[in-house]
This record gives sequence, C-alpha cells and structure tokens, in this order.
Amino acid sequence: MTSLAQLRRRAFSALERHEESDWLGLIVHGLIISVISLSLIATVAESVPSLLSEYHSLLRAIEWTAAAVLTCELAARVWTAVEHPQFRAHNHAVARTRFLLSIHGLIDLVAIAPFWLSSFVAGDLKILLVLRFLRFLKLSRYSPATRALLDSLYSERRALSGCLILIVGAALISAALMHFAEHQAQPDKFGTIPEALWWAIVTLGTVGYGDAVPITALGRLIAALTIFCGLLMVALPIGIVASSFANEVHRRDFLITWGLVARIPLFSTLSAAEVAEVMSMLRAIRVGPGTVITRRGEAAHSMYIIVDGEVALKLKHQHIRLVGGQFFGEVAVLRRVKRSATATAVVATRLLVLDASDLHGLMERQPALADRIKQAASTKLGHEIYADDTDLSANEYSGAPSQ
Repeated sequence: MTSLAQLRRRAFSALERHEESDWLGLIVHGLIISVISLSLIATVAESVPSLLSEYHSLLRAIEWTAAAVLTCELAARVWTAVEHPQFRAHNHAVARTRFLLSIHGLIDLVAIAPFWLSSFVAGDLKILLVLRFLRFLKLSRYSPATRALLDSLYSERRALSGCLILIVGAALISAALMHFAEHQAQPDKFGTIPEALWWAIVTLGTVGYGDAVPITALGRLIAALTIFCGLLMVALPIGIVASSFANEVHRRDFLITWGLVARIPLFSTLSAAEVAEVMSMLRAIRVGPGTVITRRGEAAHSMYIIVDGEVALKLKHQHIRLVGGQFFGEVAVLRRVKRSATATAVVATRLLVLDASDLHGLMERQPALADRIKQAASTKLGHEIYADDTDLSANEYSGAPSQ
C-alpha cells in the first residue's frame, strides 16, 4: 500500500470510524462539533442588529472559520469516500460522486453553501442566514441519540403519515362545521372554510391562541368536540414516536450482538430464541490498528465477527480484507485445526468473539444448525467436508486451510 493510500485510510478512520482510543478521531470530531455549535450561535447573534454592529468583525471571522473547516471536512470526506465499504466496489470517480449524492454528502454541501453563495451573490439575502441553521443536521452524524431519533422517525414514517392524514381530515371537518355554525355570527372570522381552518388547526394542536372563538351554542359544542379530538390527535403521534424511540435505543443496546448474529450467513436462518442464545455466548473486544488478532499456526480457540473496522487476513498464497458484518476463524474452530492465516486489524476495530466450546455445544444441541454450519464451512473451503462424524474426526488435525 502506498503512503498516499495509507494516509487516505487513516483520514477515513478519523472521519468515519471514530473510536474512543483514536486520539485523532477525537480531535477531528471535537473540532467539527465545536465549529458547528459556534457558527450556530454566531448566526443567532447576527440577527440582533446591536450585536451585529458591535461584533461584526468577530461574527464574520467565526463564519469564515466555520466555512473553511467544513469545506476542508467535505473535501476530506470526498477524498476518502473510496475507503467506504459502501462505495469500495466502484472506481474512485464513481465512489466520490455517489458520496456527494448521498444524504450525508448533500447535508455537507448544504452546510457550506450559504457562505459561498453569500460570497458570490450580491445583496442582503436573509434566506442564506436561515440556511446556515441546516448545519445542525451535521450534528446527527456525531450524536448517537440524534441518529436514534431520526431512525425511529423513519421507521414509523407510515404510521406518522397516517396520523397526519387523520389530523388534516379532522381539521377540514371541524372547519366546515364551524363555518356552518358561526359564519353569520362572525363572518370576519368564520365567513369561509379557509378562515375557519386556521381556528381548527390551532384548536386541534391544543394551542388555542384565542384570536377566534365561537359565540353560538352550536359553535361552542363543535369547539368542545374539536378540543377533545385534538387531545387524541396530538397524543397519537407523540406515543408512536416515544415508543419507537425507546425501542430504537434498546435495539441499539444489543445491535452489536443480536443484529450482527441475525445477519451472519451461518446464523441467518435462526429463530429469535436461537439468536438470543448465540447472543448470550458472545463477548466483545476492541483492538487498535496493527494488532494481530490471530496468528497462522496457533490453535483455534474462537471465531470472530467484525462489528466495525477492517481486518486483513494473510494466507499462504493470498491476502483478504474483511469489513464490518463479516467473520473469520470459524473453519479452524469447526475442524479443530490450527490457524492457516494471520489476522491483523487494519484500523481500530471492534470484534465479537464466540469461543470454540460454545460453538461446538451449540451445534450439539441443535443438529439442524450444525448441518447448516458444516455446509457453510464446506462452501467457504470450496470442497465438501464433514460428510459424517467419522470424516470430521479424520480431518481434525489435517492441517487443511482453516480460515
């Protein structure tokens, strides 16, 4: 690997695969979060004429600094996009284009667009000041809680869309009824359905500004029913979001184990109970760049699942790179042979470890699962193994390739 490629990989690790032990990643993330926060505060201050006139130079300096840092960040992300597992299969130009067109890429572009537009477009464009607040969206990349909330909103998008349809329908019906009841008594406020619709919206939203209130008996009855309907309408999406957010937080607590086990080819057909059993056997470890995880020729005591990061496997005749979601070491464990490859962490990597005794015990308790694991191992080696228990015993110390 060339020095430029190594530098790009290191930059990608700091930008995208931040670990607590990665001091460069801590500095980069801390700097970007601080710059975004400071620029948002400066944007608020610019809207106050007295603060803008007194601290104009300071506020402009903050904006210039934020734009410079965020532009450099975007350039670095575009440059390192070729290291992203999602784009690694494409050539450099396609990978970088795909990143720019992704959600994160577009957010990064929008974050710096107001500054560069204001530099080339004459005039006082207040909309550019407002657009600066879209930088807040970048913080979701560095905040697990924000990502969990956004994921929960996305997962419940259909239910929330249904709630919106119900609210719109209730507002239209309430506005039509109130127009019928109050259009003669208050033609200036309820003379048309669009005018009555404003009252219906603020009432269903439980805001109740009081700028328009019914004065007839029928109007007050309709208002009372609308208020009760509004309480239900507001509570419904709140309950959906709160429940989804709680589930998302809990799901993230065991995503490292349950989620990964469920999508690993060896365990992809397991039931929820079986996945939970495997999950209870796993343990997590963290390794730094350059750490040797397994060595060729040593006894195989565990198989490894990559949570995030990258691992290089050095076999006798080839080198293989594995990324998050992939696994290694299971064949040596199943065949009870020595390792045939040296596994080294390329970047800071988190791993799940399943001990050999737990794997063999799991296979003994679940014969169907044992057959699937044996078949997966045979496919990985490229030839049939484990034809029966005798064949397994004969191959235990054969020294055949084991990764």
